Amino acid sequence: MIFKLVIQLAIGVSGLWLAVKFVPNVEFIGPIWPISAELNWNNFSQTLLFAGIFLGVLNFFVKPVLNFISFPLRLITFNLFSFVIIMGLIWAVDLMSPGLTIQGILSLFLTSLIIFTFSAVLTLK
Repeated sequence: MIFKLVIQLAIGVSGLWLAVKFVPNVEFIGPIWPISAELNWNNFSQTLLFAGIFLGVLNFFVKPVLNFISFPLRLITFNLFSFVIIMGLIWAVDLMSPGLTIQGILSLFLTSLIIFTFSAVLTLK
């Protein structure tokens, strides 16, 4: 159980890092806390860790509940509705994290695609 949580945290942090590097209009701007306005790398790493850990926790605790509730939709769409769930979770992280900025539905879609792919590959049994 702890291993699964660690995997979800790693998926969140690495997926957001890849999205910032390769997806246009996805960026970390400003610090998480207004007190720490020193180096850009420090602000970037703090924001990345905060947003990635928040996404990992949402994936670990909230996603199973949403998967259970949306089981009929996932059954009809051959589990593609799980992608919509991940997209909604990333949107929630974008709203809750002051340093993360995802502008536009295409950027949100591509970020979700990266994290969905990471999650599918790393959680294979």
